[in-house]
Amino acid sequence: MVKLLLTFACQNYDHTRALADGSVTLDGVELKCVHISPPSQIFLRMLNQEEFDVSEMSLSNYLIALGNDDKRFIALPVFPSRMFRHSYIWINTHSSIEKPEDLKGKRVGIADYSMTALLFVRGLLQHEYGVAPEDIHWFRRRKEHYAIRYPPGIKIDSIDPENTLDDMLEVGLLDAVALTQPPRGFREGSPQIARLFPDVRGTEALYYRKTKIFPIMHTVVIKRSLYEQNPWLATVLTQALHAAKEQALERLEEGLCPMPWQDLDIEYARKNFGHDIYPYGVKANLPTLEAATLYSYEQGLSPRKFDVAELFAPETLNLLENESD
Repeated sequence: MVKLLLTFACQNYDHTRALADGSVTLDGVELKCVHISPPSQIFLRMLNQEEFDVSEMSLSNYLIALGNDDKRFIALPVFPSRMFRHSYIWINTHSSIEKPEDLKGKRVGIADYSMTALLFVRGLLQHEYGVAPEDIHWFRRRKEHYAIRYPPGIKIDSIDPENTLDDMLEVGLLDAVALTQPPRGFREGSPQIARLFPDVRGTEALYYRKTKIFPIMHTVVIKRSLYEQNPWLATVLTQALHAAKEQALERLEEGLCPMPWQDLDIEYARKNFGHDIYPYGVKANLPTLEAATLYSYEQGLSPRKFDVAELFAPETLNLLENESD
């Protein structure tokens, strides 16, 4: 039988590595994994050139595309990147910000407005602390990956190319930043830069227990034309990606990752999440997916709130239902 040769672009994650090294195989498919970092380059190449058959994709950009009737891709309920966003908000300690509500009227630096990280930052600030997106003056450092029209009332400016968000935060030209990497001053131990939430692990755990939202940054998409010719691919790819993730979690339990307190971290995670600390599938992630579709609509990035079932290949909607029980 001749196998279908497909390219799959993603970061070099431990939880997808079994597909790259052949530990997990796919019936009827020869998968060539292309590792690219940062993943924003994958999104740009997929959105602009449709360069890959299967790829990691920004969840927010995917929702924006669907809202623009751009249906070139269809998603799988697989989420290679997800993380809580409370720990990625930093403040200048001289900015008189002591609590999230103090962000009202402040200048906050971001990479771009449409990225998924900011979708969830804005969502948690609005729903948990009453800080609406229009209450903040946003400063972005790059253009959007997918062209958007900013909602009415949003104050957003692009910073000058010779400036950086790190520098602007340190000298007080910005009051805070919401980023995907720590600002330089925080990494270097500057007393002028601190996290907005001091007990960030406790805050994020409490947020999860309250909302059941574990923010999803990226999903995986297939070219829709390829999927329509081979609808069986959705099931095969979803199952293979899940198997690769399970192998990674097994390695984690074996203590092969060089991290201090790893056993305690796993124990802490399972007290909050249950046994599967990184679930795939629609059912196990419904609160998070519902939040993403709601935030995208509320924040003016999508013209309506999508039903979660609209996002994924129909064959995958009930896959992996029992895997997290």
